[in-house]
Order: sequence, then C-alpha cells, then structure tokens
Amino acid sequence: MADNAVATEASAQHLVLDSNQIAQILPHRYPFALVDRITDGEAGVWARGRLCVSTSSPVFCGHFPSYHVLPGVLIVEALAQTAAVAMLSLPENTGKLGFFAQIKDARFKQQVRPGDVLELEARVTRTRGAFAFIDAEARVDGKVAATAELTLALGSGEGVR
Repeated sequence: MADNAVATEASAQHLVLDSNQIAQILPHRYPFALVDRITDGEAGVWARGRLCVSTSSPVFCGHFPSYHVLPGVLIVEALAQTAAVAMLSLPENTGKLGFFAQIKDARFKQQVRPGDVLELEARVTRTRGAFAFIDAEARVDGKVAATAELTLALGSGEGVR
C-alpha cells in the first residue's frame, strides 16, 4: 500500500494535461485560453505546452487581415499560462490564480502564423513567497520564436499586487 501511495504521489507531480484538465487549473476560456495541451513537466518546476495556431482565431480579424501574425503579447501570455499550469498544479496552490508581476527581456525572433504549432516551455528558476520567477521560451519547428523572463504572483485575486 505504501508503494502505491508513493507512486501515486510521484505521478501526480508529472504533468501531461489535455485542454479539459487545463481548464480545471486556469480560469482562461476561449478566445483567451492559449495552451491547448501540456505535453510534459513537473508541478512547481517546469512545463512544456502546445498551442495550435488557427486561422479561425478572432485575433486575425485585426492582426493583420491581409497577413496574419500572432501578436507577440499573446505569445508571452501563452508562456505565462504554461508557467501558471506548472505552479498551480502544486497542491498548495489549488484554487489560486497566477498574475503577471513582471515581464523582462522579452525577445521576438520569428513570426508565428496560422498553421504553426507553438511549443511553449516555462522553467521556474526560483520562488520567493507568492512569487515565481520563470525563464520561458516559445519555438516553432524547433526554432526559437520568443523568449522572456516572467514573474508570476500567485494568490486568490484579493490583495494580490
């Protein structure tokens, strides 16, 4: 029985989630749910996710109608949502929200277009109190599309600044 408990606890830390499971962790809904799947990770440590960029996304009605490009700010948001899944998957963070506290050194290296699969990776470099510090990277076809250093504040929403 003890061996099963350890195995269950260890597997609970490993992250592989579909969109329905992500929706139980994050409050974001269409059209602002920007992580379709978590393909790998460890709760509180790192997560690798995926966003399939669709031409039917409402963002492309205005950005840009004749040349669709996923806005960089949405790539950073997708990275933050990936990081939030990693942090909010810890039992002690159940029911909390992840809020942007800081975005540093965001770099955009290539365009992300409809039909692309955006591979998202977020690694927690450290935590301090309610804050998680994240190194994040987005790739398309193995090439870096964007990088950023993110800080998330975790809390109930009340009094989080």
